[in-house]
Amino acid sequence: MSADDERGTEAAPGAARRGPTWVILAVVAAALLVCCCSAVIGLAVSWSAGLFGGR
Repeated sequence: MSADDERGTEAAPGAARRGPTWVILAVVAAALLVCCCSAVIGLAVSWSAGLFGGR
């Protein structure tokens, strides 16, 4: 019986790196969502203020 068997740490080699990868992707996705939503809100405010009028 090996030391890993006794501790119960029989994980796949890439399993330890899988968690942080999903965290990074979630943070990037959240940042893109916030950026896109703020851009849409800014465009809506500009349009409602009449800044896109061709006068």
